[in-house]
Amino acid sequence: MLLIEVGALLLGLSMLARVGRRIGMSPIPLYLLIGLIFGHGGLVPLDASEEFFEIGAEIGVILLLVMLGLEYSASELITSIRKSARSGVIDALFNALPGAAFALLLGWGPVSAVALAGVTWISSSGVIAKVLNDLGRLGNRETPVIISILVIEDLAMAFYLPVLSTLVIGAGLVEGAVTLAIAVGAVLIILFLALRHGRAISRLFSPKDAESLLLGVLGLTMLVAGVAEQVNVSAAVGAFLVGIAISGQIAHQATQLLSPLRDLFAAAFFVFFGLATDPADMVPVLLPALALVVVTSATKIATGYIAAKRAGIGVPGRWRTGFGLTPRGEFSIVIASLAVGSGVEPRLAPLATAYVLITVIAGPLLTRIPDSERFKAAVRRRTAAARVPVGTP
Repeated sequence: MLLIEVGALLLGLSMLARVGRRIGMSPIPLYLLIGLIFGHGGLVPLDASEEFFEIGAEIGVILLLVMLGLEYSASELITSIRKSARSGVIDALFNALPGAAFALLLGWGPVSAVALAGVTWISSSGVIAKVLNDLGRLGNRETPVIISILVIEDLAMAFYLPVLSTLVIGAGLVEGAVTLAIAVGAVLIILFLALRHGRAISRLFSPKDAESLLLGVLGLTMLVAGVAEQVNVSAAVGAFLVGIAISGQIAHQATQLLSPLRDLFAAAFFVFFGLATDPADMVPVLLPALALVVVTSATKIATGYIAAKRAGIGVPGRWRTGFGLTPRGEFSIVIASLAVGSGVEPRLAPLATAYVLITVIAGPLLTRIPDSERFKAAVRRRTAAARVPVGTP
């Protein structure tokens, strides 16, 4: 029965991914929907394959984050932080505070507020990268601004997730402080090794032996992720820092080798999150999720607009930056699953699922708005009006 369920689901996911790409849509919401359909309270609940997808989900998070780290070199990381530190602070304030305030208004308590702040703060690097590629914007002037903000968000998660982990385990003040200090210390050590000794780490592998490279990078990632988890640092953060540590030709080839595995287990991750969420629980939170999408989409657009303006980008590029940052995805689900798995507010999972579904569907559509002729005409009219001197008839 296990093989039948797994095989049928994987085949179905393959068809959905193909449909999503045909219509220019990220497959993430489709994977979540499949999980909701076949999960607890769904139309056809599946039991035999749930354990398989649970294990696959853990591997999926690790692979998603190591691949994200492989996209950035240590020098790019430092450059992005120096250039866009202020934009990163604006991003955090504009987008984390609405999530925290929303949780408090719903009466979910401070720990849930910290969790929901992370859900609304972090944009989806995977979805945004795909949309930029699909729209042919990788060479645009505003794209480095978008990437810089994403880099700062991803690095901030390395410190945010240990804080959240400490809060959700409900440790006392002293115990919590010690746990948090160990976790942050571990992150700083790993980050130091990644930045200062990344080349030495990369020399452990040979680009000429694909099999050895695949096993080595995967093994190192799992090892560091496991060690990070033992000191209450998220395994995802450990994997992300391993990706940063690996650079040059090794990083390029590792990306090519790991991409198919990442896609497989990332799909398992989103499916499992859907399997664990009862669709009936989403009905009461749909309107709150929609309201949260409206508010935080506006704050993300403002974030991108301000960041692009500070970088000297023209008005159309500012709007493209803002709209381009609106999708949330993998990290938002990671945060929600971490909080819910530790017994924090159970309604957080269905709210996060609905929120991510809406933003991942609406985000790529919103990203296309600045390219529409009507929008361009409106921007030209506004720009022309702004140039007319006061008192001119």
